[in-house]
Amino acid sequence: MSWRRFLGRRRADAELESEIESYLEEETADNLARGMTQEEARRRARVKLGNTQRVRESLWQQNSVAAAENTCRDARYAMRTLLRTPGFTVTAVLVMALGIGVNTAVFSVVNAVLLKPLAYPNADRIVEFGFPGSILVGFRSNVPEFHAYQRLSSVFEEVAAYDMTGPGFNLTGGRPELVQGIHVTEGYFRLFGAPLLLGRTFTSQEDAPHGGKVVVLSYGLWQRRFGGDPGIVGRSISLGNQPYTIVGVMGRQFVSEPAADLWLPFQFPPVSQDMNSYFHVAGLLRPGVTLAQANAQLRLAAALYHRDYPGLTNPHIQFRVRPLRDSIVGEVRGSLLVMLGAVSLVLLIACANVANLLLARAAGRRREFAIRSALGAARGRIVRQLLMESLLLALGGGALGLALGFAGVRALLAIAPSELPRIGAAGAAVAVDWRVLAFTLAVSLLTGILFGLFPALSASCADLNATLKAGGSRAGAGTRQARTRSMLVVSEISLALVLLIGAMLLIRTLIALHGVGPGFDAHKVLTMEMSLTGDRYQKTAGVAELERNALERLNAIPGVEVAAATFWLPIYDGDGLGFQIAGQPTDKDHDYGSQWMSVSPGYLRVFKIPILRGRAFTRSDTAASPQVAIVNEALADRYFHGSDPVGRQILISKGGGAGLDESSPTIVGVVADSHNDGLGQPPGPMVMVPQTQVTDAYTASYTNVQPLYWVVRTHGDPRQLIPAITGQLRIASGGFPVAHIRTMEEVMGGSTARQSFNMVLLSIFGGAALLLAAIGIYGLMAYSVAQRTQEMGIRMALGADRSALRRLIVWQGAKLAAAGVALGLAAAFALARLIAGFLFGVKPWDAAAFLSAPLILVAVALAAVWLPAWRASRLDPMRALRTE
Repeated sequence: MSWRRFLGRRRADAELESEIESYLEEETADNLARGMTQEEARRRARVKLGNTQRVRESLWQQNSVAAAENTCRDARYAMRTLLRTPGFTVTAVLVMALGIGVNTAVFSVVNAVLLKPLAYPNADRIVEFGFPGSILVGFRSNVPEFHAYQRLSSVFEEVAAYDMTGPGFNLTGGRPELVQGIHVTEGYFRLFGAPLLLGRTFTSQEDAPHGGKVVVLSYGLWQRRFGGDPGIVGRSISLGNQPYTIVGVMGRQFVSEPAADLWLPFQFPPVSQDMNSYFHVAGLLRPGVTLAQANAQLRLAAALYHRDYPGLTNPHIQFRVRPLRDSIVGEVRGSLLVMLGAVSLVLLIACANVANLLLARAAGRRREFAIRSALGAARGRIVRQLLMESLLLALGGGALGLALGFAGVRALLAIAPSELPRIGAAGAAVAVDWRVLAFTLAVSLLTGILFGLFPALSASCADLNATLKAGGSRAGAGTRQARTRSMLVVSEISLALVLLIGAMLLIRTLIALHGVGPGFDAHKVLTMEMSLTGDRYQKTAGVAELERNALERLNAIPGVEVAAATFWLPIYDGDGLGFQIAGQPTDKDHDYGSQWMSVSPGYLRVFKIPILRGRAFTRSDTAASPQVAIVNEALADRYFHGSDPVGRQILISKGGGAGLDESSPTIVGVVADSHNDGLGQPPGPMVMVPQTQVTDAYTASYTNVQPLYWVVRTHGDPRQLIPAITGQLRIASGGFPVAHIRTMEEVMGGSTARQSFNMVLLSIFGGAALLLAAIGIYGLMAYSVAQRTQEMGIRMALGADRSALRRLIVWQGAKLAAAGVALGLAAAFALARLIAGFLFGVKPWDAAAFLSAPLILVAVALAAVWLPAWRASRLDPMRALRTE
C-alpha cells in the first residue's frame, strides 16, 4: 500500500472516484427496480453513498497523514545516515555544488539577456524595421523609408525612429560632462509606454523642423545632476554650449535600450530625400496582425517606395520587420546557448561522479538492505529511502551551488564583452528572480533523481539469500555494478573530451586572430572620443576649423609625434560607397562597392599605414581645392586589374555614398591594406577622402550619430600625456569634454573580446570537466583496489610481481580512458559543427585540437590511476589476506 501511495496516489484517487460514480448509478438503478420514483431512487442512493464518501475521506486523510509521517521519517533517517558519513556527504555536496553553481551562473546571464520579457507594455507586438538584403546598413532605415513605414497605419499602431548609438552630448555649464543622449521621434514614448514622472514629452510641433530645442531627462540624470529638483521642468540646460528647455522627466522604471540620460527630438522634415542618415525604426503591430502579415504588406510598400525614388534606391532590397527582442539580443544568443550547453555537460559529469559515489556506498550497505528486507521492508520503501538521501544531497548542493553561482556570475560579467545586452550597468540587471530560483530548484531535484535512482534500484534488487550468506563488509560488489560504474566513468571522460576539444578550438581561434597582422601599428597610439553636436558642427567648415585648431595644439605638445581626427577607427568598418571608374566600362545597373571613411591629414602617419604609390592628404586638400581620394591595395587589385589607379577618377553617383553625392574625386594615393572590418575578416576595398571635402549633409548626419575620434601617436607611453592632450582639446573646442580614452591596443583587445570571452569560459568548463573526470576515474580504481584487496594478497603470496600488479590496474584504467576518448571523439566531431561560427583560421575538425585534447585527457586519467595502482603494489600480503 505504501508503494502505491508513493507512486500512484492521484491515479488511485481517480479510480476511486470512478468506482463511486458507478456505484451511485447501480444503486439508483436498483431502487428504480424496486418501484421508486426517479427522484426517490436518486435520493436513497445518495444517502447510502454518504457513508462510503465519509469512509473515503477518512481513508484519504489517513493516507495523507501516513504519507507525510513516512516522508518526515525518511528525511530524518536520511539526514542521520548522511551525517554519520561526513566525508562522503561533503564530497558529494561539493561536486554537485560545482555542477549546479556553474549552471546557475550561466543561466543567470541567459535569463537576463534572453528570457526576461522586455520591460515595455505590449513588448510582444513591438518590431524593428529594416532590409536585411543590404550588407551596408542591415536593420536600419533613413528618412524616406521612415515616412513610408508611417503610412502603413492599417498594420502598425505607432511607428517611431530612434538612435541605438550616438556620440553623446556635452552637458556644459559648470562641470562639463559627456552624457548619453538619444534622438527620437514624437511617437517613441507612446510606442514604448514610457512612464512620465514630471512634465510632458515632445509635441508633434516640437518634432518638426525648427521646432525648438527641447529635452526630456532620465530619472537617473535628474537625480544625479540636478538633485531630484521637482521644479526642473521649464528650466534650461546647456548642451554643446546651446540652451535646451527641459519639458519632462521620465519615471524611474523606464529603461531604454540602449540606456540613455536624455532624449531629444529628431525633427525630420515631412518630405525628404535624405538617404544618408541611418537610424533604427520600431513599430507597434496592431492587435491580431502577425509578423508574416506585416512583412507581406511591407513588400508592397517597398515596391511603391522604389517607384517613388527611381534611380536612388536598389530595387532588389525589400522592407522587413523582426521582433525587437531579436534586434536587442543580436548575435550573442548563439554564444550564450553554446555556453549553457557546455555547463550542462559539466553538470552531467558531476551527476556521474555522485552516482559512482552512491553506487560504491550502496555496495557497502547491501547487507543492511538485505536485513531490512528480511525483516519485512518493501522494496519501494528502500528505494524511497535512498532517493530521499539523494534528494537531500542534491538540495544541499543546490543551495551551495546557488551561492557559488551568484559569486561566479560577477566574475563572469567581469570578463564579459561590453556589448552584452540587457545586463545593465555593471551587471545590475543580472539578479535573483523566480526563473533563476526555479531553475536551480529544478536542476537540484532533477539531478537528485538522475544520480540517485539507478543506485537505489540497484541496491534494492539484490539477491537476499546470496547477500546474507556473503561475508564481510565488501559483499555484493557484483559484476553488473562494476560494469555500471565503469560506464559512468567512460561517460565522464567522453563528455570532458568534448569540452576540452571545444576549448582547444577556441584557443586556436584566439591565437589565429592575434596572429593576424592588422595592417597598421597600434603601439603608442591614444584614442579618445568627442561629441560634436550643436549648430556649429552641422557644417563641414565648423568641423574643419575645430580640427585645424586642435591638431595644431596637439602636435605642439612635447612627446606627441603626430595627431589626426576621423569618424572611424581603423579596426572598425567604415561607411558604404558605390562608385564607378571614369573611362572604364561597367554594368550600368551595378556600381562598384567599397567601404569609405573621411580622415584628416596625419591619419596614415598616426597608424603607420604604408603609402605604396602616390601621396597622403595634406593641409592643401581643402574644400576649395580639387576633390581627392586615397584607395587601398585591395580596391586597386579588384577594380583596376593591374593598372595604376593614381590619377584616375572615381565617379560617385547620386545616393552612392554619404556626403559624396555627384562627385568625382581623383585618386592621389594607394595604401597598404588594413583590417577595417575586424581581424576575422579579410581586408576589403577602401576609399579615404579628406574630412574637409565631405558635404555638409554628411557632416550633419555623422556628428548627430557618431563621435569624432582624436588619435595621437606619442614617442613614449601615451597615457602619460592624457592630461595635456585633453586639456588642449577642451581649449580648442570651447570646453567640450572627451570620453572613452583608450590606447589603440585596448581598442584592438575589444575587437576580439567576444572570442576571448568564449574561449575563457569554455576553457574553465573544460578544466572543471577534466578535474571531475580525474576524480571519477580515481574513485573507481581506488574502490576497485579496495574490493580486490584479498585477491591482491593472494596474488602476491603466490609470487606475483608488484610491478605486474601496478600494470594490471593501470591497464584497467587505461582501457576505460581509451573507451571514453573514442566515444568523446565521435561526439566532438558532431558537436564541433555547433561552434563552427565562432571559429577563425581553424577548421571544426582541426587536427591539433583533436590530437592534443585526447593526449591531455589520457595523461590526466593515467595520473589518476597511478596512485591506486601504486598503493596496491605496496600492500602487505599478510594484512591483505586477513582483510574482510
